[in-house]
Amino acid sequence: MANILDRRAGARRVELGARRSLGVRLRWSAKTIWTAAVSTVALAIVLFFLFAFQWNWLRGPLAHEIGARLHRQVRITGDLSVRLWSWSPSATVAGLTIGEPSWAGKAPMAEIPRLTVSLRIPELFKGRTLLPVVSVTRPEVRLMRLQDGRANWNFGVGGAARPLKLPEIQHLVIDKGHVVVDDRGRGLRFDGVISSNETFRGQERGALELSGQGALRGFPFGARISGGPMLNLSSARPYPFDAHLRAGATQVDAAGVIPHPFDLDRFTAQLHLRGEDLSQLYHLTGVALPATPPYDLRAAFARNGRSVVLRRLQGRFGESDLSGSVKVDDRGGRPLLVADVVSRRLKFGDLAPVIGGAPRNLGSRTLSPAQAAMAAKLHAEQRLLPDTRLPLGRVRSTDARITYRAQTVESASLPVQRLLIKARLDHGLLTVDPLSMSLPQGDLSGEVRLDARSSVPRETVDLRLANARLQDLLARGKANPPMEGVLQARARLAGAGDSVRTAAANSDGQVTLVVPSGAIRQSLAELMGIDVGKGLFMLLGKSQKETPLRCGVIDFRDQGGVLSTQQMVLDTGVVLATGSGSISLKDETVNLRLAGKPKKFRLIRIAAPITMTGRLAKPKFGVDVAAAAPQVGVAALLGALVSPLAVILPFVAPGLAHDANCAALLHDASAKGAPVRARG
Repeated sequence: MANILDRRAGARRVELGARRSLGVRLRWSAKTIWTAAVSTVALAIVLFFLFAFQWNWLRGPLAHEIGARLHRQVRITGDLSVRLWSWSPSATVAGLTIGEPSWAGKAPMAEIPRLTVSLRIPELFKGRTLLPVVSVTRPEVRLMRLQDGRANWNFGVGGAARPLKLPEIQHLVIDKGHVVVDDRGRGLRFDGVISSNETFRGQERGALELSGQGALRGFPFGARISGGPMLNLSSARPYPFDAHLRAGATQVDAAGVIPHPFDLDRFTAQLHLRGEDLSQLYHLTGVALPATPPYDLRAAFARNGRSVVLRRLQGRFGESDLSGSVKVDDRGGRPLLVADVVSRRLKFGDLAPVIGGAPRNLGSRTLSPAQAAMAAKLHAEQRLLPDTRLPLGRVRSTDARITYRAQTVESASLPVQRLLIKARLDHGLLTVDPLSMSLPQGDLSGEVRLDARSSVPRETVDLRLANARLQDLLARGKANPPMEGVLQARARLAGAGDSVRTAAANSDGQVTLVVPSGAIRQSLAELMGIDVGKGLFMLLGKSQKETPLRCGVIDFRDQGGVLSTQQMVLDTGVVLATGSGSISLKDETVNLRLAGKPKKFRLIRIAAPITMTGRLAKPKFGVDVAAAAPQVGVAALLGALVSPLAVILPFVAPGLAHDANCAALLHDASAKGAPVRARG
């Protein structure tokens, strides 16, 4: 019985083993079949790609993908060929066209008859995109920017539009490219050719060169940019370049390097700038700069994104030197100019263009056409105040923080020794505070504001002259000045207009001049009383005898550009003089009269006031003889009716004039803002 059971168990084991073996054989057969099928399909696909597939079938999808990334319409009308089986596969596209954004018109932005690009596969595994070769044949590129800042080289939608960032390229070949730039915001039109088959500084072939001509704001414009060899470019090796730009009379030369090739947001260079007027650089830079005479400057230039720095600035403008540093930061979308500059020696007239004028010390051949015309106009019309219109658009486009110092100043009309200007420009509001000029003794200081935020600019001026010496202003260091003493003054004026002349012609305010005490040449004082005998004798004898100047006050009220005298008193030891009249800032004329009364008996005195008339730029001093006509008539009548000796009676002055109340005059002047202490 046991044997029978053992035989049956053995038979079952044999049967189960046979079934397992059959299952294994069946599973391995299925895997083999699927493997064979997949291999066959893969082989068929490979054979299909090798013998039947055409890369041109991918032109549409490829153009659609590129267009989606650029947010532009892209077309490929030529052949598409690919060299795939390599560690550096490459692709060649013929007939590539990249369209414009909707606002830029229907003409294409770029037409590239042939483009070849290769890719280094091993670098992709390192997270780096490296293009060993990029070759472009006869590209036609049109770059456009509108006045509102929209540019067709910014890719994206709306505010997200940004310039296209290129990957690292080792070897760039450009064959006879053509570039057209239409920058309407800056008024630039440029037509140039670009190639990478020229030499660079005498080196091997393969260098990049862009050159062309055009116009910038109506002025002829030219550019020539040369780059280093385009072989073996590397992000770890700086790329050298030279550039020369010319816009009218403005010339810019640069020799620099780009630390990482094709990253134009960061580069350094040595700059050489020269031209007729620094303000003309606005067309090239978009940054508002003050007007100057002809300049020649050099600086170390560095650009980092939207920030630009000029260090070690050295050079001249007009006949003055200039040094310091300048920074322009545009990261907020609005240029901010920060400058700290100094002149060791300033020719004061070189600052005239800042307010629209022209320096008198330079001939018209060395000035810009606009400055030469203004200089000729001011000279022909004998005027001081220029009518050059303020460029409101520029003033509103740039913010600024400027500090300017002049260590020594040369001026033919003012005894200025040093100068300090701190200016702040904020969205069209210009504040100059302080404006400080140091004199041999005393100083002129104050604040100037220009509000260009409205359609009609408004200017305000508040200046103080403290502790200045009359002899410095009248005699400029010469011996025996006609008048000595301390001069204090205050001028507060406000006007509206887009030029200095217009603002002055519409101004209102107050001007007060005070001489608390001093001395005056007695001959000059006697002539204010027209003491024909003593005054003329002293004048002809060149007497240097002085008499006290007890006080002097001249107070003007400005209404509508006309300064009318509210008070004019000059009290000396021998004469009390009072005057009246006006100064017109509208037509720049002066009409003042000063008449004196002697404090002592005078035998012959003519009642004829001293006058100042004519142009403000070149006034004429004289005597109003017509005012003495009644005096002469009375003398003639007395001589005819009474006695010949009676002719002298109308000319006799009893000397009844009294001293002026200087304490009251000074107190009143102090109350009006003059920097003078009232006398007790």
